Amino acid sequence: MSPETFSLVRAAVAPLLAEPKASSEQVSQSVAGHLAVILEVREGWRRVRLADGYEGWMHEGYLDARPRSAGEAREWNATARHSLGCKIYDDIADTERTLPLGARVARDAKIVAGGVLDEAEIRRRYPPVGIEICASAARYYWGTSYQWGGITPWGADCSGMVQTVFELHGAALPRDARQQAELGVSLELVPEAWRAGDLLFFSDRADGCITHVGIVAQQRTLMHVAIGRGGFAVEHLDGGAAYTAALMGRLRAARRVL
Repeated sequence: MSPETFSLVRAAVAPLLAEPKASSEQVSQSVAGHLAVILEVREGWRRVRLADGYEGWMHEGYLDARPRSAGEAREWNATARHSLGCKIYDDIADTERTLPLGARVARDAKIVAGGVLDEAEIRRRYPPVGIEICASAARYYWGTSYQWGGITPWGADCSGMVQTVFELHGAALPRDARQQAELGVSLELVPEAWRAGDLLFFSDRADGCITHVGIVAQQRTLMHVAIGRGGFAVEHLDGGAAYTAALMGRLRAARRVL
C-alpha cells in the first residue's frame, strides 16, 4: 500500500463537495492550514479525506500545489498555530489575508490583527469545560448565518458549529449530528438532567434519524445554528415561544460528551 499524500488547504475556506463539479452540493468545509489526504485526482479536482474522516471533492485551486508526506504533515500539525479569527500578511501575494476561527497558521506568519495561539496556550485558555464551550459558542458564532455544510462563523450549519467549538476546546467530534449523537453518555430527556455543554439531538424525520443538534447552556437555554432562525440562536426552553416548543417536540436524545 502506497504512503498517504497530504495537501494543505490554502484558501481561507475551502468547500468540500459531493461531486467533482462547481455546482455540486457542499457537504462540508475545511479551512486554511488544515491537511487533507489525497485519495483521487481527476481533471483539476481532488477527492480528499479530512481529519474528521469526511470525504468529498475539493478543487485544486483551494489547495497548495506542493504535496506533503506523512512526516511533513505531522511536523506542520505540531508547530502551526491556531487562528481565533485573524488577519495575516502574505509575503508571496504581498497582501493581507483574513482567516476564520479554526484555521492553522505557520509559526513564523506575520499577524496583522486578531488572535493566534500556539498549542499549549490554546489548551490553557480553552479547556474542555461545558460553561467555557457555551461562552465560546456565543462569542464566536453570535450573528452567524445558516449555511448548509458550513463550519465557521462566516456561515455554519448546526453540527459544523458544534464540531468547531468543541475542537477549539480540545474535544474532537465527528462532522454530522447523527454521528455526534453516538458519542458520550445518554441522558434523560428532561432539563433537570442536563448541564452546560451537553448536546441535544432532534429529528424531523419519520424514521427518527437525527437531523439537528444544539448545545445546552446556562439558565435552561439552548444554543444552536438553525435554518428556521436564519443562523445562530439562543432558545429559552421555558419561554413558551412557538418555535422553541416545536423544536423540543422533535427532541430525540441528550448526550454528555465531556
